[in-house]
Amino acid sequence: MMKSLGAVLPRAMNLTKSVPFHNDLDSLLGDWSSAGEAFLWLASVSFGIIFCELVSDISKAFSPVVFPGHAKLSKKEKVEWDSRSVSTAHATVASIVAFYLLYISDIFRDDAPYGPVMFRSTLLSQFSLGFSCGYFLADMAMMYRHYPDLGGLEFFVHHLLSIISLVLGVHSGHSHVYICMVLLSECTTPLVNLRWYMSVLGQKDSKLYLMNGLSLTLLWLVARILLFLYCFTHMYAHREQMKQLHNVAYVFLILAPGGLGFMNVIWFFKILQSFFRILNRKQAP
Repeated sequence: MMKSLGAVLPRAMNLTKSVPFHNDLDSLLGDWSSAGEAFLWLASVSFGIIFCELVSDISKAFSPVVFPGHAKLSKKEKVEWDSRSVSTAHATVASIVAFYLLYISDIFRDDAPYGPVMFRSTLLSQFSLGFSCGYFLADMAMMYRHYPDLGGLEFFVHHLLSIISLVLGVHSGHSHVYICMVLLSECTTPLVNLRWYMSVLGQKDSKLYLMNGLSLTLLWLVARILLFLYCFTHMYAHREQMKQLHNVAYVFLILAPGGLGFMNVIWFFKILQSFFRILNRKQAP
């Protein structure tokens, strides 16, 4: 029965070995490498969840001290404040690691001696994907706990797509180059959150708010529009490698970046409209 099923769904049953990740794990743990891979995933997800809880606790403890206007916020705004503190911390860590893997390390360079780029991953990339998975799980739990005061449908869809992508990436060790590109786009999140902080603290008329809007618009264009266009171009150039992925990953690799990219374009136009409204208000006599 298993052989016949494997013949029908060969890519779903036979995962290509990820390099250098599986080679490094075999060298470190030998016969225990399978158990070590499961432990690495559980440890990284747990670390992501614990990290979120620690940042949330720190935000609750120090935000009222550092920001005097925090005491005037409503209960709903205080909940969102802490949630955005967590997302800022995760985005900072995730984008730094993604930048290192994409542009400093040679792991995803085409000329690096690790075989097809589609099937490359490392201990660091695996851990970082698990860490981000832990964040998205913790944030979805927070949205559920505080519904309808926190989050919305678009955030739920974003998180769900992200979690499925991360789980597939960790399970197979494949397509980490594209997941890292998506995680790198999280570098816009701190500016989005800073914009919200200044808004609720009554600083929408400040120069800093205007500069934040300009910086966010430019960074969003680079990190969430141009980077995604490069991602799709890279996929097309490596389409023969993509065809070797297992079925679910192949379909989801097309759907997830496409869905996130579509939402990025919609949000970009909203950011542009908001920025030009502020600019026009500043220039009005």
